[in-house]
Amino acid sequence: MTIDTTTPGGRLVFHVFAALAEFIRELIVQGTNEGLAAARARGQRLGRPPALTPDQVRQARALLTRPEESVSSIARLLGVSRSTLYKHVPEAKGRPRAVQVPITAAGDESA
Repeated sequence: MTIDTTTPGGRLVFHVFAALAEFIRELIVQGTNEGLAAARARGQRLGRPPALTPDQVRQARALLTRPEESVSSIARLLGVSRSTLYKHVPEAKGRPRAVQVPITAAGDESA
């Protein structure tokens, strides 16, 4: 179906359709907001779940007290990225990076 918007009747039909579409959209937004408010009132947590559980955060903090553990190794152990670990354990940001010690062959005295 085509609407001839060059005529007054065509413009009227076009504007009626546009007004109906806007009305339906506002109903959808209103229903969505009511649903979110009801979920919050029931105590449901909305959005993506946290990447680390409180137990994992405690484990990460305990591992950070050990100087031989790097932030990268702790993040790898917990299955998250370093930035995720920094987000959940902000005190890890001030920690210096682990020093990389070159591995030499046994008996090699040049190091």
